[in-house]
Amino acid sequence: MKITVIGAGNVGASVALRIADQDLANEIVLIDILEGIPQGKALDLWQSGPVQQYDARVVGTNDYADTANSDIIVMTAGLARKPGMSRDDLLVANTEIVRDAISKVAPKSPKAIIIVVSNPLDVMTYVAMKVSKFPAHRVFGMAGILDTARYKTFIADALKVSVRDIHGMVLGGHGDTMVPLPRYTSVGGIPLTHLLPADKIEAIVKRTQDGGAEIVKHLKTGSAFYAPAAGAVEMVASIVKDRKRLLPVCAWLNGEYGYKDVYMGVPCILGKEGVERILEFPFNDEEKKLFANSVDHVKVETAKVTV
Repeated sequence: MKITVIGAGNVGASVALRIADQDLANEIVLIDILEGIPQGKALDLWQSGPVQQYDARVVGTNDYADTANSDIIVMTAGLARKPGMSRDDLLVANTEIVRDAISKVAPKSPKAIIIVVSNPLDVMTYVAMKVSKFPAHRVFGMAGILDTARYKTFIADALKVSVRDIHGMVLGGHGDTMVPLPRYTSVGGIPLTHLLPADKIEAIVKRTQDGGAEIVKHLKTGSAFYAPAAGAVEMVASIVKDRKRLLPVCAWLNGEYGYKDVYMGVPCILGKEGVERILEFPFNDEEKKLFANSVDHVKVETAKVTV
């Protein structure tokens, strides 16, 4: 298994580290436009192997020839948010970055699966699909896992319980219009709505929607990277191990939930072929309204890019 990570910044380097630690690849290629950065970080990661007990060879490069025949490509490159910025504010600059990187990497690994992490996530996934010309089931984005992780973190904190016992999912676009689903959230099998009052649940939902901005506000010069990397690697693991995990994935809709031709966070079965199935379940009127609003927002933003 050969996995390429595009972007040797905080997210990309964290992705490479977690892939190595979990023994998910024989070779990991870390590529970036900055000379020396991917080489230095890769060498450091490679030399961690004897301590962490992994055998993966980690290669740092500025040359896309080194990415040839990758099985999975994780796209992390792009500008990070600064305080006061929304993910959509990154649209123009990151479109160019994603277009350039994918146009170089895709022809060298025509059978690869592409996982997009760059923001604005839903639109960048669309750009990657169009530029690569890969079938949509092999190009998808990581956002729902991150949003769901934040959601579960805040629920666990409110109830003082283990995150292991919380089951729930955040769907929709990755941004202010994301769609947490308290009605489908449970703690040890007990519905969340039985454990917390409506106002506390609403506060958790709001904090989840603002989760990325909260971190940006603290960091000031960057955005989240540990949790996004963890989310991306959970997807990588499900593909490599063909685990058929049911995960919230930014996937291309073709009639599911009543929408077509848009990337949207929905429940998917993720296996060795990529998105192997999109699961549909009923929304109530309020959930339908929220999901429709999210679709509309992503479509508006997607229409701004030329691929």
